[in-house]
Amino acid sequence: MTDDQAKTGEPVIIKKYANRRLYNTQTSSYVTLDHLCEMVKQGTDFEVRDARTGEDITRSVLTQIIFEEEGKGQNLLPIRFLRQLIRMYGDSLQAFVPGYLDLSMESFAKNQEQMRNRLAEALGGGTSALEAMTRQNLAIFERAMKMFSPFGAGREDERGAARPANGTAEAPARPSEEISELKSEIEAMRRQLAELARERK
Repeated sequence: MTDDQAKTGEPVIIKKYANRRLYNTQTSSYVTLDHLCEMVKQGTDFEVRDARTGEDITRSVLTQIIFEEEGKGQNLLPIRFLRQLIRMYGDSLQAFVPGYLDLSMESFAKNQEQMRNRLAEALGGGTSALEAMTRQNLAIFERAMKMFSPFGAGREDERGAARPANGTAEAPARPSEEISELKSEIEAMRRQLAELARERK
């Protein structure tokens, strides 16, 4: 975040013109998607607005940045995750997805510095522990997307619950209950990291 932005508390306004050029109104200069990517990494808040209509198009520009990064071979988003995400568009539980993803990424962001600094140092490189924590985070993501996905486990039978091997109907957990369980798992992960940090001090 820049000093000027910290003083005003307002996001930097980026104008996008018809020729696709991006103009930073704070620095009075043209910028590229790479510049905006760096601003995101530096924690600089900005809004992208259509220069003609004033419409907020930040979401589409951020999506374009992700597309460009994936195109460079970064491959941050697993194909299975992308497929599950696409299936959610138009689904009855679509409204739950943004909040859950936001919560999960916020939790991961809070944990990442501990994961890098504490585990890598205290556990002698911490590679295996770091990988285990990453797998745990991904498992939570995958469980959430399976819960939301119209093709996920437990939703095969649209007229009732999925049936186990013994043929008896099993009452499905309500979405609110499963979301609470996922939140509990995220909180448990936070406590594990905090405990590791205390033990290694």
